Amino acid sequence: MNAGQDFFAPAGACRLPAGRWRDGGLESATELVADEVPVALVYNGISHAVMLASPQDLEDFALGFSLGERIVLEAREIYDIEVEQAPNGIAVGMRIAGGAMLRLKETRRARLGKTGCGLCGVESLACFDEDAFAPDVQAQADARFAPEALHRAMAAMAARQDLHHATGAVHAAGWAGRDGELLCVREDIGRHNALDKLVGAVARAGVDRTDGFAVVTSRASYEMVQKAARAGFPMLAAISAPTALAVRVAQQAGLTLAGFVRGGRHVLYTHAQRLAPRAQ
Repeated sequence: MNAGQDFFAPAGACRLPAGRWRDGGLESATELVADEVPVALVYNGISHAVMLASPQDLEDFALGFSLGERIVLEAREIYDIEVEQAPNGIAVGMRIAGGAMLRLKETRRARLGKTGCGLCGVESLACFDEDAFAPDVQAQADARFAPEALHRAMAAMAARQDLHHATGAVHAAGWAGRDGELLCVREDIGRHNALDKLVGAVARAGVDRTDGFAVVTSRASYEMVQKAARAGFPMLAAISAPTALAVRVAQQAGLTLAGFVRGGRHVLYTHAQRLAPRAQ
């Protein structure tokens, strides 16, 4: 999508030669392409998972993934994060508290090569029920937002997606304040990874999660809702559709779920009381 010009390559992109077919002819071009690298998440020297991800904001990714998987229950259980280039990818090493390490060792799931789906590696349908319908963190019940804030945040996402503008290949997740001002955006080739990065960034910044909401440039699937609920976010707004399972999980978790947030319209699937027009 770069028309062969000398474009600045943002973090997470690289220049590659390509051939572009146009007006009946093939011409040489240079394209900006999103990087996709194996990222190993290593806890106290033990490799736990290998994810395919964009290589930027990996400290945020490591923390967000750890919180979402309940390896750590709060950010302070991670003492240190080191990102190192490895022969076949990137290793993110974390020093974590003893209690967190015990939880990790008791985990019975196979995570190697995990795609981000909240069910990958579960051992039975009984595990699915437990994982899907018992989020560990209940979203704040008293948070309230105006519809205008929702659309302000989603409209601002486009201008903050540098990697997507360069490559056309990544998703984004953003955190907005109560008034809809977009305060933080994270991008990744995977929508789950982008949300993990956002969760990590919000946790590292010590943001009051009752005073804002998350917006994503993807559909709202089960695992996206689970991640948002476990992060304690009161609302998740998606530019596309949710799944039926995502709606059921959001309802039980106390999470307001909005879909098709675009063009001044949206659909509220759960806990609509949080998003009400201002009194006239």
